[in-house]
Amino acid sequence: MKSTGIVRKVDELGRVVLPIELRRNMGIEIKDSLEIFVEDNMIILKKYEPADIFTGSMEDLIDYKGKKVSRASILEMVRIAGMEVKE
Repeated sequence: MKSTGIVRKVDELGRVVLPIELRRNMGIEIKDSLEIFVEDNMIILKKYEPADIFTGSMEDLIDYKGKKVSRASILEMVRIAGMEVKE
């Protein structure tokens, strides 16, 4: 892990401000969502990018009941179910 040398305090509402130069470098824009991970004693923030729940692919996604599924996964499931798809 690379240290930035930047230190920020948590305010009374639990917020931390990410410096503009860090946001620019990471491509984080206003209103972007961040995913939060915990590993050992670390909190890790990652720009949220929706992906297929089965393969992790981020291409050709469809929203199904609040989950992202790629067309390729849907076609594969149809084939596994023994059905045919007219393309």
